Amino acid sequence: MDIKISDDAFKWFHDEMEVSSGETVRFFVRYGGSGLQPGFSLGVTKDQPNEAAVEVENDDVLYFIEQNDLWYFDGHDLTVSVNDDLQELDYSYK
Repeated sequence: MDIKISDDAFKWFHDEMEVSSGETVRFFVRYGGSGLQPGFSLGVTKDQPNEAAVEVENDDVLYFIEQNDLWYFDGHDLTVSVNDDLQELDYSYK
């Protein structure tokens, strides 16, 4: 499994979440919403890794998914981009 983050999403994290060098960003499974698994969706927060299973680094910022959230992805890669109309993060799975 891989995390792929587009350039516009990296900019979104910097501008909207005020992520800066040395910080860490976690993608996590949350109850509710719609996503890859029925009744669950993906959230994002600044957090420190405990047991990171997948990670990618850009501009000295670590983006990661914890081991206990891997079930949600069911072997799919995560691609993070920005929805231009809504100016929100957009998640796709391959």
